[in-house]
Amino acid sequence: MSWPGARDNLTSMESWRRADAPVLPGSGPAPRLHDTATGELVLAAAGPVATLYACGITPYDATHMGHAATYTAWDLLVRAWLDARFTVSYVQNVTDVDDPLLERADRDGEDWRELARREIQRYRGDMEALRVLPPDHLIGAVEALPVIERFNTRMADRGALYNVDEDVYFARSADQRFGALSGLGTASGYDLAAMAELSAERGGDPDRSGKKDPLDVLVWRAERPGEPAWDSRFGRGRPGWHVECAAIATEYLGTAFDVQAGGSDLVFPHHEMSASHARVALAPGAFARVYAHAGLVSYQGEKMSKSLGNLVFVSRLVADGTDPMAIRIALLAHHYRSEWEWTDAVLAGAQARLDRWRAALARAEAALPGSSPAGTPSNEAELVLSGVRARMNDDLDAPGALAVVDRWADTLLAVPPAAITPADADGTRLVRDTVDALLGITLYPAATQPAATY
Repeated sequence: MSWPGARDNLTSMESWRRADAPVLPGSGPAPRLHDTATGELVLAAAGPVATLYACGITPYDATHMGHAATYTAWDLLVRAWLDARFTVSYVQNVTDVDDPLLERADRDGEDWRELARREIQRYRGDMEALRVLPPDHLIGAVEALPVIERFNTRMADRGALYNVDEDVYFARSADQRFGALSGLGTASGYDLAAMAELSAERGGDPDRSGKKDPLDVLVWRAERPGEPAWDSRFGRGRPGWHVECAAIATEYLGTAFDVQAGGSDLVFPHHEMSASHARVALAPGAFARVYAHAGLVSYQGEKMSKSLGNLVFVSRLVADGTDPMAIRIALLAHHYRSEWEWTDAVLAGAQARLDRWRAALARAEAALPGSSPAGTPSNEAELVLSGVRARMNDDLDAPGALAVVDRWADTLLAVPPAAITPADADGTRLVRDTVDALLGITLYPAATQPAATY
């Protein structure tokens, strides 16, 4: 089937440039994550291949600190897997056609395609600046239209879809495990009333007349006047949000994969529905084995969100002269599952921490003759490597990892330069590369970054 409309956006969407990450001596442990579905700390992937699907941006008003915190968290996971010597397959989508994008374009009198292109490019630049390792596949909904149609066809063949007027809905009753992620029927989970309320808040239409169940969700929206639409066996229209991720994730990672990741506001309905779609279309055990969710970032007392307009942008901070590594440290100072607030004081504290680490590095390097070969790292440096690895293994405990590096820096800065030993100086190479490889923080410009030697 021909999809001429797929060229309305960036067909074969490109990811961003990859930052070089040092290879550390030995190998780290396979990281464990808090699984939202079970509430337990579990092995994120058994290896030797680790697979990750992270829900990406809807490209308008990107990249704010909520985005940055979420994607930096998954970057830590990828880095920990690489340190464990796993091969990583990472897929991220871009919802480059959806109601919020179209509404913003209409409000601003802009072509939705140009808005999407500009915001996607800004997102790429922000991720590069923060040294977030890129996904292997960055897939837009528009370019994935054939994949989504095939997926919808599988659900239709299993009797799971029905029409309301010309729109096509998924019947949640087709999935016997619906609610498994959200804890339906458990004391700590959502009940049906809470699900309906969340659905209404997060883009659903539980009150629409003609639906078999309030929680049934749209998988194909029939063409409306003035909206983009493409031909399919379900008529001209565009895909629903949940089926987009279900189709893309399983197309690129297979029927089952290791980790589905996203913000905590995606637990329901988005991740619940995507998993439900996959179980019906493919197999009862389809979709993710582990679900990881990042906490939300607030600003000025409210959740940072596009609808409220209380956004702090990575690109704006960088344009104003903020070191991207200070931004990254500010994000890592909070555990990825925590809810926290962005403030000027948070950023100032991160810059002070970065300055302290760089001062310790410079002091130790000054004690090392420039022509001398690498020696044996100090015990303190080896403790930094083992300590950061241990913190990454424990549900990506970035604040704990930063504290490990703090102790190293404070120790070096507390002694006179003459007391710094050759082993201390040699150890700076290992500390520098540990901070780079596992935390994604470079302690000096990449152009002057010395090569790792072990």
